[in-house]
Amino acid sequence: MIQASVSHPPHHRRRVAIAGGGLAGLRAAEELRRQGFDGSIRIVAAEAVAPYDRPQLSKSLLVGTTSADNAIYRDAEYYKKLNIDLLLEHRIDSLDLREHCLKTTRGYVDFDDLIICTGAAPRRLSVAKLAGVHELRTIEDGIAIRDALANGPRVVVVGAGFIGSEVAASARQLRLEVTIVEASPAPLARALGDDMGLACAGLHADHGTRLLRGVSIAAVEGNGRVERVSLTNGTTIECDLLVVGIGVAPTVDWLTGSGLLLDNGVVCDATLSTPARGVYAAGDVASWPNELFGLRMRGEQWTNAVEQGRHVARNILANADAQLPFHGSNYFWSDQYGVRIQFAGITEADEIRIVEGSVAERRFLAWYRRGDRLVGALAMNEARSLMLSKTLIERRTSWGEGMAAFEKATAS
Repeated sequence: MIQASVSHPPHHRRRVAIAGGGLAGLRAAEELRRQGFDGSIRIVAAEAVAPYDRPQLSKSLLVGTTSADNAIYRDAEYYKKLNIDLLLEHRIDSLDLREHCLKTTRGYVDFDDLIICTGAAPRRLSVAKLAGVHELRTIEDGIAIRDALANGPRVVVVGAGFIGSEVAASARQLRLEVTIVEASPAPLARALGDDMGLACAGLHADHGTRLLRGVSIAAVEGNGRVERVSLTNGTTIECDLLVVGIGVAPTVDWLTGSGLLLDNGVVCDATLSTPARGVYAAGDVASWPNELFGLRMRGEQWTNAVEQGRHVARNILANADAQLPFHGSNYFWSDQYGVRIQFAGITEADEIRIVEGSVAERRFLAWYRRGDRLVGALAMNEARSLMLSKTLIERRTSWGEGMAAFEKATAS
């Protein structure tokens, strides 16, 4: 159990509502208690289950090494001990800033401070809805795909981003026939850039996954259930299971008309605060100016959700003039075919250079340079080097200084 700190003043009768039952909201609630907050905390969650570990959904849950119950972070007793009210199956319909309340399908939730953590929802294909077509976002989605994989289907995955690639790798681990259809010239292009996305493409070929690049789904066909997909290049692929992983969009529809500024998420300042007093955002839904890179960003990563949730909690308890900006280094990882891919920083670069290992050996570290500064690092099976690079990026290290520091560290 987290122990409340006695070094912070109490905040009696103050009410914090957390909109969304994901990781960012859970970490915010925990940090509030850790910092000595003794007011009310209510997590308002649309799903019927407590916050859970989404990265397991595309990996261990699908191959059967983790159960759905084991993916749930905390049990009911944990929330009781921390005096956190977990309101499950409360879908939020709207926000009333004047009355400081959330309208949900089960009534109203009042607040003094609000943390918006409603995350993101999968983008959908504009095709006929058939059985056997799935997206992967919720634990229910993961269970449905896991059960379908147990029947030995021919699998088509639309989208070679992290979710699509991880689902494909899991299906191949189960020795299933898998084809990935990717509209971009390279997998993982949005997250890593085209060049390094291509460097990761070989992983699929290494493990018998068919990867079709630069082509899209034209139609999904079948008699009540998916039987085949037709592609824009005229190709037809027979399949029994179609998993769509073409990205997500921030869940902000319920905020329309609230008065908050919405533009690729909830628009915040550098402290993750909105212009509305006492209203913050964290996780997939937050758009904020990241002073570390001089860019407005919105992160969809596990680490970003953890760090932003905790950061907002600390800012809520700080004086207005003492609230700190959030400087996230955009760190994320993906496990595919027993290989760990890690990235930190941004892809907007003038040069990308392999500084350790080789792509051919599936073990390398690549650095991204913008101007005279190290702004990004990508690693495949080089965890130690990646974490060193992450630290250099967070210190705003110049390219030359970074190279010298890296050479010194790896020589020892």
